[in-house]
Amino acid sequence: MVINLDPKLEAALSEAAKSRGVAPEELALDVLRGHFLGTSSPVQPRDEWERQLLGLAKNCGVSLLDWSLRREALYD
Repeated sequence: MVINLDPKLEAALSEAAKSRGVAPEELALDVLRGHFLGTSSPVQPRDEWERQLLGLAKNCGVSLLDWSLRREALYD
């Protein structure tokens, strides 16, 4: 399957992928998988407390890079 993107969407996808440190194709596939296949949690709750905790969590779609968690980076 080939998907043609208009220049504006392609630029937005490239920018978002760059900020996450992944290839645009990889980001597009992840978004499509999440939208059409849903996201199943790899963590299975062991009790009611964990079930409630996981139910309150929400996916923000952002993963921090390792370098951003270093002490020096916190004060930038």
